Amino acid sequence: MGTVTRGTTNPNRLRRMDRWIAAAHGAELRRVADPVAVDLGYGAAPWTAVELLARLRSVAPHARVVGVEIDPARVAAARPYERDGLVFRHGGFEVPLAGRPSLIRAANVLRQYDEGEVAGVWERLCARLAPADPASGSRGGLLVEGTCDEIGRRHVWVALGPEGPRTVTFATRLGSLDRPSDLAERMPKALIHRNVSGEPVHAFLRDFDRAWAAAAPYASYGARQRWMRAVRDLTADWPVVDGPVRWRQGEVTVAWGALAPLG
Repeated sequence: MGTVTRGTTNPNRLRRMDRWIAAAHGAELRRVADPVAVDLGYGAAPWTAVELLARLRSVAPHARVVGVEIDPARVAAARPYERDGLVFRHGGFEVPLAGRPSLIRAANVLRQYDEGEVAGVWERLCARLAPADPASGSRGGLLVEGTCDEIGRRHVWVALGPEGPRTVTFATRLGSLDRPSDLAERMPKALIHRNVSGEPVHAFLRDFDRAWAAAAPYASYGARQRWMRAVRDLTADWPVVDGPVRWRQGEVTVAWGALAPLG
């Protein structure tokens, strides 16, 4: 189920998303006896799936990755890269696995779809996630869906659990940033057309730019210090859910409900 993407990919393109997943979801992956992650729509080359396996195993040694592609030719081209813990399968949004994965990563997949199709895809993918288990403290599987530029300098993603959207993360190589609103062009399909007056995400980026401007004196200490100060100021008015450890990485994560589209 789905449409063939352009297939554009580059090694190390999804490093920011992978780094965040390892930090935010690593404990959940370690809790599961057989943690399976899906790289959905990995593209014309399997680099992102290969890299995802290595990065997940740094925090969850027993993690396995299944690369899923809707184009059979891409699956055939990826098969020589299979190894212990990494396989490739033909499929799409139905996620052709026998069980329910602990993670589905869908990067640069929904960009080509209409905004009205996103909610249905999210619902279908969330239904495939491992369910929450309150008895063990598990929140269930995680869907990470977002968009980045061609070399991974700027990236915005939404994290969803079985219950639906949880957070939005903005991540960037700070040296490439003129102002935080530069990230608007990399927002996922659910948000990119909502960067207009009256929408919450537009207000957030406006306030972020203002905080960035007010933090200009910190630029003498480097872009990282300026970013951290700007994000700290943002916390007065926006539900930022992470802290300085993540801010130092050029990230900020905000509760989905504060940025969700109106109507």
